[in-house]
Amino acid sequence: MPTRPVVDLLELSPDFVRDPYPVYARLRARGPVHRVRGADGQEMWLVVGYEACRTAFTDPRLSRDWLRHGEPGLIMNTGEATSGFAHMLIADPPDHTRLRRLVAREFTPRRIEALAPRVRRITDDLLDAMLAGPERRADLITAFAFPLPMTVICELLGVPELDRDAFRGWSNEVVARTTPEAQGAAFTAATGYLAELIAAKRSRPADDLLSGMIHAVDDGGDQLSADELVGMSLLLLVAGHETTVNLIGNGLRALFAHPDQLAGLRADPGLLDGAIEEMLRYDGPVETGTARLVLEDVEMGGVTIPAGSTVLIAMADADRDPERFQRPDRFDIRRDARGHIAFGHGLHYCLGAPLARLEGRIAVRALLERCPELALDAAETELSWLPGMLIRGVRELPVRW
Repeated sequence: MPTRPVVDLLELSPDFVRDPYPVYARLRARGPVHRVRGADGQEMWLVVGYEACRTAFTDPRLSRDWLRHGEPGLIMNTGEATSGFAHMLIADPPDHTRLRRLVAREFTPRRIEALAPRVRRITDDLLDAMLAGPERRADLITAFAFPLPMTVICELLGVPELDRDAFRGWSNEVVARTTPEAQGAAFTAATGYLAELIAAKRSRPADDLLSGMIHAVDDGGDQLSADELVGMSLLLLVAGHETTVNLIGNGLRALFAHPDQLAGLRADPGLLDGAIEEMLRYDGPVETGTARLVLEDVEMGGVTIPAGSTVLIAMADADRDPERFQRPDRFDIRRDARGHIAFGHGLHYCLGAPLARLEGRIAVRALLERCPELALDAAETELSWLPGMLIRGVRELPVRW
């Protein structure tokens, strides 16, 4: 079999991290599967295009069970911390089915909808503090987009307030590492903290999601083990805020860059639900799905991906595919954006999608209502982007009002 040439993404565009969409479009025009080298120098196989990405998400030969089939260090510098560590995002059926079922018993739509008044209260308190600044300027990420979902998910799980700042640093390293060593240290610190918190809640349960997961028992008497509780708690904490932080940040950037759309949304708040879906489609918070391991040779689009390879699924490109969405590079809050895969597809579809949507709607509505002059306070090219190809977002978002 001839060797597939490696495409260096930065050679295609030095601006790839800030704006990967033209690069993905060029690759999609050549076919759905490519060997690529990312901005961090790592090589992997990349799937682009709407239908190819949906197919890849449901192919059982593309495994998420790195603990069983591969070396976890290839996707995260965790050292020995993965011994016994498990959560549903690094599991295949039947383990994934079991883990998701146990967590879903507690992470219910009713519990999420009941959070709405509390989310509104947290939103108003954060905006009160931000708008009180005499300079009428702030970093929207630090002042609002980060603390809102972090406070919500920590309250939902039952993480003490004084420990929440530490989670920002740990979470940032887990999903967008600065160095392998820093990522490993963050992983070890986070799992160690959670193990102690879980032990405390076993003896003193409260009315929170973590206590519920500790004591959740299915019809067959199955429960989450201690290691599974640590893994699932870390997954919910990280995924439970990272998506919303960057949904808000990326969504506001899109509105700032398209003043006609911003004006339309201000004039008709009834467009908000559709606007949130368009934000997710146009520039969602997750650029590529978490890495998959190829269990056997897989043929896709006339290309054979060898067993043992690492595969990334470009959700960001799927949602810009003209075969699925008309004029996909146009941001249009009146578009029917249903069918986007910003939260994934198939059995790993994001369990927290309803929470992210709820927080996004409340946050954007409040910002538009309370900050009628809100505007970007920097050039788009001056913004600093999160590294890597997993989470798409900016480190800071300077605004004025």
